[in-house]
Amino acid sequence: MDQDKRLHRSKPLPMRLSMRSGCPYITGKTEQRIAVDIDFQPSVHDSLARAGFRRVENWVYKPACPNCNACLPWRVNVRQFRPSRNMARIISTNRDLSRKLGEARPTEQHYQLFKSYVTSRHDDGQMARMDRDDFNSMISNSPIETMLIDYFDQNQRLVGSVLTDMQQDGMSAVYSFFDPDAAHRSLGTYMIIDLINCAVDLDLPWLYLGYYLAQSQKMRYKARFQPAEIFRDGTWQLFENNDDH
Repeated sequence: MDQDKRLHRSKPLPMRLSMRSGCPYITGKTEQRIAVDIDFQPSVHDSLARAGFRRVENWVYKPACPNCNACLPWRVNVRQFRPSRNMARIISTNRDLSRKLGEARPTEQHYQLFKSYVTSRHDDGQMARMDRDDFNSMISNSPIETMLIDYFDQNQRLVGSVLTDMQQDGMSAVYSFFDPDAAHRSLGTYMIIDLINCAVDLDLPWLYLGYYLAQSQKMRYKARFQPAEIFRDGTWQLFENNDDH
């Protein structure tokens, strides 16, 4: 006997609207997010990512800020990306580093590197208040395929890590942290370049880098990695250099 097809339809995921708070990127603006818990339905992650959502632990979110659409989801076309001269110098500077791809299992070494990074870069932010349990949850609490990509110097000292989600259409850089005392290496830039190379090796077309915000120095660096697309008005569009500057 045929069963009612309605019994096989998955329930819609409940979406939550966060409380309003001050925007950490634009003075005088208000931040608000739409968030979805995907813990019991992780298969929806990729479709939400393609719609501009980002993952934090078992949640995916998207800005829903009142009277502001400045944050634009950004993804790099890895097959067409070509490093600039400055990037080529950064690659050369870091030729001594070795890369290790592993499961998202944080160690004490990861935590100490993270604390050094946030203390140096974001001492006045929410990340700086994270304890070891918060950090462990950020790294390991993922309902989808996630890895930690680590970078070691010649002395096998951990100098950088990037938490990375694997998607059907690409890789997504969730969060990166690195040795603040190794400024000459430009590790933030180097790890993105290396993720682009990883995506090419895996025959994946995109590297998702989160949100681009032209008004914020912290977020504007993503424009260095092109060609790229931004998600706006419900569709991915080629980013034009003079469009958001």
